[in-house]
Amino acid sequence: MFHIASEKEIKEGKVTDVYFKRTEEILKKKRIKKRVAMEVVAHKFPSHYPWAILAGIEEVVELFRDKPVDIDSMLEGTFFYPEEPVLTISGEYSSFAVYETPLLGLICQASGIATKAARCKKIAGERLVVSFGARRMHPAISPMIERAAFLGGCDGVAVIKSAELIGEEAIGTMPHALILIMGDTVKATEAFHEVIPKGVKRVSLIDTLGDEKFEAVRVAKALGKDLFAVRLDTPASRRGDFLKILEEVRWELDQRGFKDVKLFLSGGIDEEEILRLSPKAFAYGVGTAISNARVIDFSLDIIEIEEKPFTKRGKLSGRKQLWRCPKCGKREVTLANRRLIKCSCGGRFEGLLRPLVRRGKLVTELPRVQGIRKNVLKELKKAEL
Repeated sequence: MFHIASEKEIKEGKVTDVYFKRTEEILKKKRIKKRVAMEVVAHKFPSHYPWAILAGIEEVVELFRDKPVDIDSMLEGTFFYPEEPVLTISGEYSSFAVYETPLLGLICQASGIATKAARCKKIAGERLVVSFGARRMHPAISPMIERAAFLGGCDGVAVIKSAELIGEEAIGTMPHALILIMGDTVKATEAFHEVIPKGVKRVSLIDTLGDEKFEAVRVAKALGKDLFAVRLDTPASRRGDFLKILEEVRWELDQRGFKDVKLFLSGGIDEEEILRLSPKAFAYGVGTAISNARVIDFSLDIIEIEEKPFTKRGKLSGRKQLWRCPKCGKREVTLANRRLIKCSCGGRFEGLLRPLVRRGKLVTELPRVQGIRKNVLKELKKAEL
């Protein structure tokens, strides 16, 4: 058996820290029922991140489907900053106490992946970024990982199930295994061209058996105008500077009339490598840097009990609203019963925490992931790293 929890077990509250279950038992035994409001906030971000992107909300809705709770939340794909509330959940505490662990797990990891993907895409600019990291993580969560990566700005995903989930075509090239079994890079590329449908771009992997620049020229001559790109998966540690290898390959292709053949890079690609290699690259396959991204360290804390502000030390009590001016970008957190209308720039504030679930029922239409990604890319143009 695979060492995973089923969807049923997650929704039954079995994937929880034991002290929440014990708290539930105590409250039931003592016949204590109190309505609370709880707030999700990240007080700091990984490394030097100035912003993060909220993801995982669609799964949060599923987690609380038909549960006696109300949820106000930012829309998935919203940029947020430290100390800003991104979600508020309210209800009788013992009815949802055991869901704190999965709730945080759903948004902490997905938001971390989406944020890292966005950072990679920001640096890559118009160059393609494809999620290649499924093989580094447990297969059961590959669809979640690649959905979050796509949401954060990746141009495509590699895993079949992930692509089905987001309604896109999976993107891939060819593995070293095909070339090794065929015994030659050109033979493998020609076989790919012969067998695989024409709608799939022809991208030849050129670092398996021979020098990259000579292999690139060989496959370019073999496929001619049908060759879309060559992929280099060469670790820089094997042969000096990856950028120098790219320069050589580009030079040899260009002077032989193959200027339209693009360079697709993979193998240990991260933010720094994208920045360094971009002068020669057309596309990146980014793996572990995205799939194993640092989580956004959210916490979930009681901020109100029986409609009265109350919280632990170090926290701010009371329900809150986060306001943003679309015109100038100004943001301000206030108590929920205070309404900001006009910004000093002349724009009008909008509240980012919006009704999402009422008594376990979805009350706001969830956007498709393509629409979320489109908004992320729009905001990303204005964002600074």
